[in-house]
Amino acid sequence: MGIAVIFPGQGTQTPGMGAPWRDHPAWSVVERAEAAFGEPLASLILDAPAEQLARTRDAQLAVLLTSLVAWEAIRERVTAPVAFAGHSLGQVTALIASGALPLDSGVRFAARRAELTQAAADAHPGRMAALLGATVEQAEAACQAAPGGCWVANDNAPGQVVIAGTPEGVEAGSARAKELGVKRATPLNVGGAFHTPLMRDAADALPAVLADVTFADPAAPVVSNLDAHAYASADGWAQRSGEHVAVPVRWRESMLTMVELGATSFVEVGHGTMLAGLAKRIAPDTPVRGIATPDDCAVMEEAR
Repeated sequence: MGIAVIFPGQGTQTPGMGAPWRDHPAWSVVERAEAAFGEPLASLILDAPAEQLARTRDAQLAVLLTSLVAWEAIRERVTAPVAFAGHSLGQVTALIASGALPLDSGVRFAARRAELTQAAADAHPGRMAALLGATVEQAEAACQAAPGGCWVANDNAPGQVVIAGTPEGVEAGSARAKELGVKRATPLNVGGAFHTPLMRDAADALPAVLADVTFADPAAPVVSNLDAHAYASADGWAQRSGEHVAVPVRWRESMLTMVELGATSFVEVGHGTMLAGLAKRIAPDTPVRGIATPDDCAVMEEAR
């Protein structure tokens, strides 16, 4: 059985999502991350309130840590994955889990990535909106007709495309999408126009953050959201990881790439079921197992 391992991104965080893991041996990942990072992190996934988890940096560190703890719990049971991938922030998790990026460097990079994207959002205010029932072509046409700057930010799955840009651009793009037959344009509660050219300041700064980091060849190919290609070597990840924040998340294509690599099932590692929902639209014949709590680890025994 070919297993592809996938990790969620920001937006899946909830208060207390790491609590089920507190007494599990895999909790050692949090302790190692705290030692490397130099500040307490456990509270982010144990008792941080929703208001705190709405902040970009805290949200992303919380999602990253919870996913890495869950991966630690099952990694020895996934003996030969065909690929790793992660949605947006989840790509950082995938690089760490695959062995391409050291844990200490990865946690520091995730924090700095969040800080730089939020700084770009503060400097270039923007919004995001989900176009439900839209094709990528409809979304692109809606953005092209919108003044002020509007772009496709996430190609998540058939019928779920996210656009982002300036406030006026997203408003105009949403209106045009409805004229083109899109069922609904739903504003997203986020702090900026992520994965668009409005993040260019962050994209330009991030490679320097990784300049002194030594990447390794991953245990299995990592599929990049940047271009939906699979990469089996360490080369190029510093540049791809920076550019990633200013270009669309090509998740639909990334999932299809993993199927082409031989994935006959997916394992979503981390809190929530967002990626499982997308997978049902992208590859409905490929089952998804979720690892969100220690109780879920039994499904990996069934998969062996």
